[in-house]
Amino acid sequence: MPPRPVIVTCAITGSVHTPSMSPHLPVSAERIASEAIAAAEAGASILHLHARDPLDGRPSPDPDAFFAFLPEIKRATDAVINITTGGGQNMTVTDRLQAALRAKPEMCSLNMGSMNFGLYPMLEKPREWKHDWEQGYLSGSKDFIFKNTFADIERILKELGEGCGTKFEFECYDTGHLYNLAHFLDRKLVRPPIFIQTIFGILGGIGPDMECLNFMAQTAARLFGNAFHWSVLGAGRHQMPLATAGALRGSHVRVGLEDSLYLGPGELARSNADQVRKIHGILNSLSLEIARPEEARRMLELKGKNQVAF
Repeated sequence: MPPRPVIVTCAITGSVHTPSMSPHLPVSAERIASEAIAAAEAGASILHLHARDPLDGRPSPDPDAFFAFLPEIKRATDAVINITTGGGQNMTVTDRLQAALRAKPEMCSLNMGSMNFGLYPMLEKPREWKHDWEQGYLSGSKDFIFKNTFADIERILKELGEGCGTKFEFECYDTGHLYNLAHFLDRKLVRPPIFIQTIFGILGGIGPDMECLNFMAQTAARLFGNAFHWSVLGAGRHQMPLATAGALRGSHVRVGLEDSLYLGPGELARSNADQVRKIHGILNSLSLEIARPEEARRMLELKGKNQVAF
């Protein structure tokens, strides 16, 4: 894979962690906006965004919840704004598309298949729970399948991609997801350049081992040749080691409190910007050039900051 500037994505809050797990997890629109802006100032070129109910912190698909922070982030940064279509447990595809279809962003995430998505092991750590919904949300993942069928993916590609000019962060949690993506490329519902986010360490997906990282990279190269940009996301304690390993192999990287609450062993990250600064330091120490937002837009052929609906 030829050398190119490394795109740093920061995933600000997500739908994996619950408020009781860290006091630093942003929940309100004000906190999500300020965390996103600080992450961009620290060097993130792409900001991956979910919304939460400001009263109890549960993941929310409500477009109004997104629009409470999207305009402020756009005003204050040049970063690419990337809205989830993954949402959270018990959201339908229609729920998950509402905010993105209204916002028409430059980029959205797109999970490339249905999968088991196990969060319930997080219940093993004793803690004081702030909200009644949290334990049920985590335990419910034991019998939960995240649903993105071929029909669902086709709908998202057509309504958002063709309908809104939005490009995608294709989230691939296992090797089969890469083949699903190749299927849609063959059908010309996906067009290069392709931005592939390989995700390691989620229970239900591929493991966080170096062999897995290498295999996913080799499979993507075999399927997509030079038509893709590869990024690495390691869940939990695997965040920084796998991002570093990926960057050494030519990948882009993703960090943020959606993916890990920690900065180091036993040390909670106090902000998303802390994680961005840490990965920047690592990339700089490896003499790797870091992409600015305008470079990320050019590499991914995005429609531009002023072509969105917020």
